[in-house]
Amino acid sequence: MTTPAMPSTLRVGVARGALELKSFVREKEALAFTAAMPVLLLVIFGTIFKGNVEGTNVDFRQYFAAGIIASGIASTTFISLGVGIAQERDDGTLKRLYGSPMPPAAYFIGKTISALVLSVAETVILFLLGGAMFGLKPPSTPERWSTLVWVFVLGVTVCTLLGIAVSSVPRSGRGAAAVLNVPYLVLQFISGVYFSFGDLPSGVQQAGALFPLKWICQGLRSALLPDTLLPAEPAHAWEHGRIALVLAAWGVAGFALCLTTFRWKRRGDG
Repeated sequence: MTTPAMPSTLRVGVARGALELKSFVREKEALAFTAAMPVLLLVIFGTIFKGNVEGTNVDFRQYFAAGIIASGIASTTFISLGVGIAQERDDGTLKRLYGSPMPPAAYFIGKTISALVLSVAETVILFLLGGAMFGLKPPSTPERWSTLVWVFVLGVTVCTLLGIAVSSVPRSGRGAAAVLNVPYLVLQFISGVYFSFGDLPSGVQQAGALFPLKWICQGLRSALLPDTLLPAEPAHAWEHGRIALVLAAWGVAGFALCLTTFRWKRRGDG
Protein backbone atom coordinates (compact mmCIF):
# COMPACT_ATOMS: atom_id res chain seq x y z
CA MET A 1 0.00 0.00 0.00
CA THR A 2 1.42 3.35 -1.11
CA THR A 3 1.63 6.07 1.52
CA PRO A 4 0.01 9.29 0.23
CA ALA A 5 2.50 12.09 -0.38
CA MET A 6 2.46 14.99 2.03
CA PRO A 7 1.43 18.32 0.50
CA SER A 8 4.27 20.71 -0.27
CA THR A 9 5.36 23.37 2.21
CA LEU A 10 4.15 26.09 -0.14
CA ARG A 11 0.72 24.50 -0.49
CA VAL A 12 0.38 24.15 3.28
CA GLY A 13 1.56 27.73 3.68
CA VAL A 14 -1.04 29.06 1.26
CA ALA A 15 -3.76 27.12 3.09
CA ARG A 16 -2.44 28.50 6.36
CA GLY A 17 -2.55 32.01 4.89
CA ALA A 18 -6.23 31.59 3.97
CA LEU A 19 -6.94 30.41 7.51
CA GLU A 20 -5.06 33.39 8.96
CA LEU A 21 -7.15 35.81 6.89
CA LYS A 22 -10.41 34.18 7.95
CA SER A 23 -9.38 34.28 11.61
CA PHE A 24 -8.34 37.92 11.38
CA VAL A 25 -11.62 39.00 9.79
CA ARG A 26 -13.57 37.18 12.50
CA GLU A 27 -11.65 38.97 15.28
CA LYS A 28 -13.65 42.18 15.17
CA GLU A 29 -11.52 44.02 17.74
CA ALA A 30 -8.27 43.29 15.91
CA LEU A 31 -9.86 44.13 12.57
CA ALA A 32 -11.22 47.42 13.89
CA PHE A 33 -7.93 48.53 15.46
CA THR A 34 -5.51 47.39 12.78
CA ALA A 35 -7.50 48.19 9.66
CA ALA A 36 -9.75 51.03 10.76
CA MET A 37 -7.26 53.10 12.78
CA PRO A 38 -5.28 54.44 9.78
CA VAL A 39 -8.58 55.17 8.01
CA LEU A 40 -9.86 57.13 11.01
CA LEU A 41 -6.59 59.06 11.27
CA LEU A 42 -6.74 59.92 7.59
CA VAL A 43 -10.30 61.20 7.89
CA ILE A 44 -9.84 63.11 11.17
CA PHE A 45 -6.45 64.71 10.62
CA GLY A 46 -7.05 65.21 6.93
CA THR A 47 -10.04 67.41 7.68
CA ILE A 48 -8.07 69.47 10.23
CA PHE A 49 -4.94 70.35 8.27
CA LYS A 50 -5.20 72.94 5.51
CA GLY A 51 -2.84 74.68 3.10
CA ASN A 52 0.24 73.63 1.16
CA VAL A 53 3.53 72.17 2.29
CA GLU A 54 5.82 75.16 2.87
CA GLY A 55 7.73 76.21 -0.25
CA THR A 56 5.65 74.01 -2.57
CA ASN A 57 2.25 73.89 -4.28
CA VAL A 58 1.46 70.46 -2.80
CA ASP A 59 -1.58 70.21 -0.55
CA PHE A 60 -0.42 69.07 2.90
CA ARG A 61 -3.39 66.70 3.07
CA GLN A 62 -1.96 64.78 0.10
CA TYR A 63 1.42 64.67 1.85
CA PHE A 64 -0.33 63.42 4.98
CA ALA A 65 -2.31 60.80 3.02
CA ALA A 66 0.90 59.31 1.57
CA GLY A 67 2.32 59.08 5.11
CA ILE A 68 -0.80 57.40 6.45
CA ILE A 69 -0.59 54.78 3.69
CA ALA A 70 2.96 54.00 4.83
CA SER A 71 1.78 53.92 8.44
CA GLY A 72 -1.03 51.56 7.44
CA ILE A 73 1.50 49.14 5.96
CA ALA A 74 3.36 49.10 9.27
CA SER A 75 0.12 48.66 11.19
CA THR A 76 -1.02 45.57 9.25
CA THR A 77 2.41 43.95 9.37
CA PHE A 78 4.61 45.01 12.28
CA ILE A 79 1.80 45.52 14.83
CA SER A 80 -0.68 42.89 13.65
CA LEU A 81 1.92 40.14 13.28
CA GLY A 82 3.85 41.00 16.42
CA VAL A 83 0.73 41.02 18.59
CA GLY A 84 -0.89 38.02 16.89
CA ILE A 85 2.18 35.79 17.19
CA ALA A 86 2.75 36.80 20.81
CA GLN A 87 -0.84 35.86 21.64
CA GLU A 88 -0.54 32.54 19.81
CA ARG A 89 2.62 31.76 21.74
CA ASP A 90 0.93 32.68 25.02
CA ASP A 91 -2.14 30.49 24.50
CA GLY A 92 -0.10 27.50 23.33
CA THR A 93 -1.08 27.64 19.65
CA LEU A 94 2.54 27.89 18.48
CA LYS A 95 3.59 24.97 20.66
CA ARG A 96 0.84 22.78 19.20
CA LEU A 97 1.66 23.82 15.63
CA TYR A 98 5.35 23.11 16.18
CA GLY A 99 4.48 19.60 17.34
CA SER A 100 2.20 18.97 14.35
CA PRO A 101 3.27 17.57 10.94
CA MET A 102 3.03 21.10 9.48
CA PRO A 103 6.43 22.30 8.20
CA PRO A 104 7.52 25.27 10.35
CA ALA A 105 8.17 27.31 7.20
CA ALA A 106 4.48 26.97 6.26
CA TYR A 107 3.51 28.96 9.35
CA PHE A 108 5.64 31.91 8.27
CA ILE A 109 4.44 31.65 4.67
CA GLY A 110 0.88 31.84 5.95
CA LYS A 111 1.65 34.88 8.10
CA THR A 112 3.38 36.59 5.17
CA ILE A 113 0.48 35.94 2.80
CA SER A 114 -1.99 37.27 5.35
CA ALA A 115 0.09 40.41 5.94
CA LEU A 116 0.50 41.04 2.21
CA VAL A 117 -3.21 40.67 1.41
CA LEU A 118 -4.26 42.88 4.33
CA SER A 119 -1.65 45.51 3.39
CA VAL A 120 -2.88 45.61 -0.21
CA ALA A 121 -6.49 45.90 0.92
CA GLU A 122 -5.79 48.69 3.39
CA THR A 123 -3.58 50.57 0.94
CA VAL A 124 -6.33 50.49 -1.68
CA ILE A 125 -8.89 51.75 0.85
CA LEU A 126 -6.61 54.56 2.07
CA PHE A 127 -5.70 55.55 -1.47
CA LEU A 128 -9.34 55.70 -2.55
CA LEU A 129 -10.21 57.80 0.51
CA GLY A 130 -7.22 60.06 -0.08
CA GLY A 131 -8.29 60.53 -3.68
CA ALA A 132 -11.92 61.22 -2.85
CA MET A 133 -11.24 63.58 0.05
CA PHE A 134 -7.94 65.28 -0.81
CA GLY A 135 -7.36 64.73 -4.51
CA LEU A 136 -4.54 62.20 -4.09
CA LYS A 137 -3.85 60.87 -7.59
CA PRO A 138 -2.41 57.57 -8.81
CA PRO A 139 1.15 57.51 -10.19
CA SER A 140 1.31 59.48 -13.44
CA THR A 141 4.00 57.46 -15.26
CA PRO A 142 5.11 53.81 -15.57
CA GLU A 143 8.27 54.73 -13.63
CA ARG A 144 6.21 56.02 -10.72
CA TRP A 145 4.04 52.89 -10.78
CA SER A 146 7.23 50.83 -10.65
CA THR A 147 8.43 52.89 -7.67
CA LEU A 148 5.11 52.37 -5.90
CA VAL A 149 5.34 48.60 -6.37
CA TRP A 150 8.93 48.09 -5.21
CA VAL A 151 8.58 50.46 -2.26
CA PHE A 152 5.37 48.69 -1.23
CA VAL A 153 6.89 45.20 -1.57
CA LEU A 154 10.07 46.14 0.29
CA GLY A 155 8.08 47.95 2.97
CA VAL A 156 5.75 45.00 3.55
CA THR A 157 8.68 42.56 3.58
CA VAL A 158 10.71 44.57 6.09
CA CYS A 159 7.79 45.27 8.44
CA THR A 160 6.66 41.63 8.26
CA LEU A 161 10.11 40.36 9.23
CA LEU A 162 10.37 42.89 12.05
CA GLY A 163 6.87 42.01 13.27
CA ILE A 164 7.85 38.34 13.49
CA ALA A 165 11.12 39.23 15.21
CA VAL A 166 9.64 41.53 17.88
CA SER A 167 6.87 39.05 18.71
CA SER A 168 9.28 37.56 21.25
CA VAL A 169 9.74 40.87 23.10
CA PRO A 170 6.43 41.03 25.05
CA ARG A 171 6.44 38.82 28.12
CA SER A 172 2.84 37.83 27.45
CA GLY A 173 0.27 38.05 24.69
CA ARG A 174 -1.95 40.19 26.88
CA GLY A 175 0.56 43.04 26.98
CA ALA A 176 1.81 42.70 23.41
CA ALA A 177 -0.34 45.47 21.95
CA ALA A 178 0.81 47.99 24.55
CA VAL A 179 4.49 47.05 24.17
CA LEU A 180 4.58 47.18 20.36
CA ASN A 181 2.37 50.21 19.86
CA VAL A 182 4.76 52.48 21.79
CA PRO A 183 7.63 52.32 19.24
CA TYR A 184 5.09 52.36 16.39
CA LEU A 185 3.53 55.61 17.62
CA VAL A 186 6.92 57.23 18.21
CA LEU A 187 8.10 56.28 14.72
CA GLN A 188 5.01 57.85 13.16
CA PHE A 189 5.89 61.21 14.71
CA ILE A 190 9.58 61.14 13.73
CA SER A 191 9.17 59.62 10.25
CA GLY A 192 7.13 62.28 8.45
CA VAL A 193 3.67 60.77 8.85
CA TYR A 194 1.93 63.58 10.76
CA PHE A 195 4.32 66.39 9.91
CA SER A 196 6.45 67.39 6.95
CA PHE A 197 9.72 65.57 7.55
CA GLY A 198 11.75 68.60 6.48
CA ASP A 199 10.12 70.72 9.21
CA LEU A 200 11.22 68.40 12.01
CA PRO A 201 14.29 69.35 14.12
CA SER A 202 17.55 68.03 12.66
CA GLY A 203 18.09 65.66 15.58
CA VAL A 204 14.62 64.17 15.10
CA GLN A 205 15.28 63.80 11.36
CA GLN A 206 18.50 61.93 12.06
CA ALA A 207 16.73 59.60 14.50
CA GLY A 208 13.86 58.99 12.08
CA ALA A 209 16.26 58.22 9.22
CA LEU A 210 17.60 55.25 11.18
CA PHE A 211 14.30 53.39 10.82
CA PRO A 212 12.43 52.00 7.80
CA LEU A 213 9.13 53.88 8.20
CA LYS A 214 10.75 57.18 7.22
CA TRP A 215 12.03 55.66 3.98
CA ILE A 216 8.73 53.95 3.18
CA CYS A 217 7.01 57.33 3.59
CA GLN A 218 9.56 59.01 1.34
CA GLY A 219 9.29 56.30 -1.29
CA LEU A 220 5.50 56.54 -1.40
CA ARG A 221 5.68 60.32 -1.66
CA SER A 222 8.01 59.95 -4.65
CA ALA A 223 5.46 57.72 -6.37
CA LEU A 224 2.28 59.59 -5.48
CA LEU A 225 3.26 63.28 -5.21
CA PRO A 226 4.72 65.66 -7.83
CA ASP A 227 8.34 66.68 -8.09
CA THR A 228 7.32 70.17 -6.99
CA LEU A 229 7.49 68.72 -3.46
CA LEU A 230 11.28 68.22 -3.71
CA PRO A 231 12.15 71.63 -2.18
CA ALA A 232 10.50 70.39 1.04
CA GLU A 233 12.56 67.17 1.10
CA PRO A 234 15.74 67.51 3.23
CA ALA A 235 17.96 66.19 0.40
CA HIS A 236 15.91 67.95 -2.33
CA ALA A 237 15.82 64.58 -4.10
CA TRP A 238 13.80 61.37 -3.82
CA GLU A 239 16.93 59.28 -3.12
CA HIS A 240 15.52 56.06 -4.58
CA GLY A 241 18.87 54.30 -4.36
CA ARG A 242 19.22 55.16 -0.70
CA ILE A 243 15.62 54.12 0.02
CA ALA A 244 16.22 50.72 -1.55
CA LEU A 245 19.54 50.29 0.26
CA VAL A 246 18.17 51.17 3.71
CA LEU A 247 15.09 48.97 3.32
CA ALA A 248 17.18 46.08 2.01
CA ALA A 249 19.52 46.43 4.99
CA TRP A 250 16.58 46.38 7.38
CA GLY A 251 15.23 43.32 5.56
CA VAL A 252 18.50 41.46 6.12
CA ALA A 253 18.58 42.59 9.75
CA GLY A 254 14.95 41.58 10.25
CA PHE A 255 15.59 38.12 8.79
CA ALA A 256 18.60 37.65 11.04
CA LEU A 257 16.55 38.72 14.06
CA CYS A 258 13.81 36.25 13.14
CA LEU A 259 16.35 33.41 13.06
CA THR A 260 17.86 34.35 16.41
CA THR A 261 14.89 35.56 18.47
CA PHE A 262 11.80 33.62 17.37
CA ARG A 263 10.47 31.18 19.97
CA TRP A 264 7.73 28.59 19.59
CA LYS A 265 7.18 28.28 23.33
CA ARG A 266 6.54 30.69 26.19
CA ARG A 267 9.33 31.65 28.56
CA GLY A 268 9.67 28.93 31.15
CA ASP A 269 8.08 26.19 29.04
CA GLY A 270 10.11 23.07 28.69
